[in-house]
Amino acid sequence: MTLEEQNMNKGISLRTIHALLVIVALVVSCMMFYSTRQMSKSYEITASSSKEHVELRKAAMELMDASDYLTEKVQRFTVDGNTAFMNDYFYEAFQLNRREEAIIKMAHGRSNSAIKTLMEAMDSSVILMRREYYAMRLVVEAKGYTEYPSELNSVELSSRDLGLSPEAKMRLATEMVLDSEYFKRKDRIRAKVKNIMEELELTANETDRRTRDSFNKEISVVRIVIALQVTGIFFLVWLTSRLGINPVLNAVDRIKSNSPIPEVGANEFRYLARAYNKMYEVYKSSLERLNFEVSHDPLTGAYNRAGYELIASSLDIRSTYMLLFDVDDFKSINDTYGHDVGDKVLIKLVNVLKKYFRSDDYICRIGGDEFVVFMVHMNEKQNSLVTGKLKSISDALSEDDGLPKVTVSVGVTHGTDVKGRDSIFEMSDRAMYKAKQNGKNKFTFVDSRQDENGQDGDFQEGKRQS
Repeated sequence: MTLEEQNMNKGISLRTIHALLVIVALVVSCMMFYSTRQMSKSYEITASSSKEHVELRKAAMELMDASDYLTEKVQRFTVDGNTAFMNDYFYEAFQLNRREEAIIKMAHGRSNSAIKTLMEAMDSSVILMRREYYAMRLVVEAKGYTEYPSELNSVELSSRDLGLSPEAKMRLATEMVLDSEYFKRKDRIRAKVKNIMEELELTANETDRRTRDSFNKEISVVRIVIALQVTGIFFLVWLTSRLGINPVLNAVDRIKSNSPIPEVGANEFRYLARAYNKMYEVYKSSLERLNFEVSHDPLTGAYNRAGYELIASSLDIRSTYMLLFDVDDFKSINDTYGHDVGDKVLIKLVNVLKKYFRSDDYICRIGGDEFVVFMVHMNEKQNSLVTGKLKSISDALSEDDGLPKVTVSVGVTHGTDVKGRDSIFEMSDRAMYKAKQNGKNKFTFVDSRQDENGQDGDFQEGKRQS
């Protein structure tokens, strides 16, 4: 064998280099595919966890909303004896079954302790219903009703209560659903729902942490793949550097700064950048949507009950007006024109409220047709300013825009007229019902100097009464 042949045998042929490059390229491609596949799986897990978290929170709130709805109906029934409230109560309890549906939704989740707490809240709600049944039976006996839901047949009044006069029975019924013992039981239910919310929040945070760790590992794999590409084929091409390496390095910087990846470079990399950017955009929007949906009403865009509770707990009540709005005869609008029109009326009301209140003020939907507005940073009472806004709102609601004309009854309370944070809603609610009783389409200002029910306003006549 000649010396030249020996030297040739010591080297590596281009065919071998080419084969090695092909193998390296195949390995790198497989690793890249695996990495993107893992990122897709991580995204799917994140999306599924976020959706489950939202559903579980909705289920917990649904239980509380249903319980509050039953409370409202039984309290109204015991106050005025209107059987419509009693029928609404039993329709909610045995037809809509929102509390039972909440239990079912929670059962499909992975939070065993949350479902246990929710069951305890449900049991507390059922215990509270026995008290409500007894109160309604008292009203039935006091009013002499012969037609009432069969569920009340099993309620037996004590001999002492049975012998009370109709007026005394009504008073006892009202006390049973409005006394401190009743509200203590309600507070226990709310506390359990709050515990569920906190637990779900902890679960969601833990899921987010695991997801971030997973993304970091997958990104690290991508970086390793990029390093192998650079090391393995650096001597090949300027084109590779132009179309592959530089875009990849830029992408790493963007990932570190939590920004979208520019869609530049080779076609394959642009595809990966688009896939990543889509996942990035969906991930960001999912988080934003999660935060929005938890605290806002999907129909009107106003804050929902959860948002209301959060806002109420953080406000300086002493420098705040609370305005409690209730749409007059809203049920008849739904019955006459249908629920679609009723929804449009509620949307219109919220739009009008947004027009006449400041961007700093908070608009909340706390019930079907009940809304609360917090006017913040009102250190001094300015009833004339509030009156002007309310009359402008009334005029706007009466405009002919193809929807049924509606009116509202409003109870207004300033923080200086309440003893504590918890009583401002109760006083506003009482003032609103006074406006209802005085003929609707009115507003009432709470005044601590006038037995908690101060000056009334009439939208139509534009005057105030004392």
